[in-house]
Amino acid sequence: MPHTYISDISSHAGQNVELRGWVYNWRSSGKLKFILLRDGTGVIQCVLSKKEVSDAVWQEAEKLSQETSLILRGKVNKDDRAPGGYEIWLSDLQIVGASEDYPITPKEHGDAFLLDHRHLWIRSKKQHAILRVRHQIIKAIRDFFDERGFTLIDAPIFTPAAAEGTTTLFETDYFGEKAYLSQSGQLYMEPGCAAFGKVYCFGPTFRAEKSKTRKHLTEFWMVEPEVAFMTLDEVMVLAEDFLCSVIERVLDRCRPELEAIERDVSRLESIKKPFPRIHYRDAAKLLQGKGFEFTYGEDFGAPHEEAIAADYDCPVIVHRFPAAIKAFYMKPDPEDPSLSLSMDILAPEGFGEIVGGSQREDDLSALEAKIREHNLPMDAFGWYLDVRRYGSCPHSGFGLGLERTVAWICGLHHIRETIPFPRLMYRLKP
Repeated sequence: MPHTYISDISSHAGQNVELRGWVYNWRSSGKLKFILLRDGTGVIQCVLSKKEVSDAVWQEAEKLSQETSLILRGKVNKDDRAPGGYEIWLSDLQIVGASEDYPITPKEHGDAFLLDHRHLWIRSKKQHAILRVRHQIIKAIRDFFDERGFTLIDAPIFTPAAAEGTTTLFETDYFGEKAYLSQSGQLYMEPGCAAFGKVYCFGPTFRAEKSKTRKHLTEFWMVEPEVAFMTLDEVMVLAEDFLCSVIERVLDRCRPELEAIERDVSRLESIKKPFPRIHYRDAAKLLQGKGFEFTYGEDFGAPHEEAIAADYDCPVIVHRFPAAIKAFYMKPDPEDPSLSLSMDILAPEGFGEIVGGSQREDDLSALEAKIREHNLPMDAFGWYLDVRRYGSCPHSGFGLGLERTVAWICGLHHIRETIPFPRLMYRLKP
């Protein structure tokens, strides 16, 4: 019999097939046993009749337990009453690996217990669906940039300097020199765009933030495009097109997964461009009007982001933040140098910032002054300054946090479920 995956079972109706997988659930009814088998591509009901199989096969079936691995053989029958519309009437059953006292049972378990058993928790229906959505989001991200002529440039993980502030760096010894785990690949995308015009990197980044909020991980993935000769207004349009493309892909390919995690897809279907654009100055007034004790010049916290986005059903772009609260590499607004040519995109439904971007400082002397002002080591940025020494041009880019985006699209309360093996301030394993 041919080995068949459950996802392909509809093309084998009336045929005998071999399935390989794990017991998701099972029950007995007299001389019948009903086995829900999962193989990573789906779940299907398999029926074992005592009168149709040998005593040896029936006795083997008596040993089944949750997550036992199996090889099953039988005939595919169309049955609209069965999950997925098909079931397998078994002729043979072979246990490959026993599973005794599987720790994650149908009863309720606490978060700490589930995270301790994350290597097993990802087998569950909801977690499986979330990670399949994550997979499609990653594919959509790559396809968006690849189809638009961007070149993938891999940024290093070990870096000699900070990109987003020195207080959140993971420091390590690099053969006698200090090195840091990358906070962002952006600084390396800037020379990349001077070489290729349109580039992006997509990889893990690290922030040593002592935060226990539901929106923070110490290790997370970011996609960071950078485009030569692009202005702030143009990069806002790029980010807008990008997010809409990702949402469209998920709605097209992940309906069953979104249903499994009980996501209200109407909230995603309503997202259309153009997104609302709010100047930081107006956002500050909005917060004050909503009763926040917010002073112009402050950065937004999570409650502020949620309040700003609360009036909209789609992402909101806040732009031109005060330069004093933004990174050294952001270009001042020529109309008001106290502001930066920067933008954040805030997701609706309380998910906060998912994109941060800016037009970069392209003037050599201005950038050198910024590095000194932030007390950063000039020698660590010599290579970065070369981008301004040799053919400088306006350029812009942004970074999107993958896990926050997955949390928003899936409607998850906590970011820890968006990555296979989360790294939190208090968690390094499994």
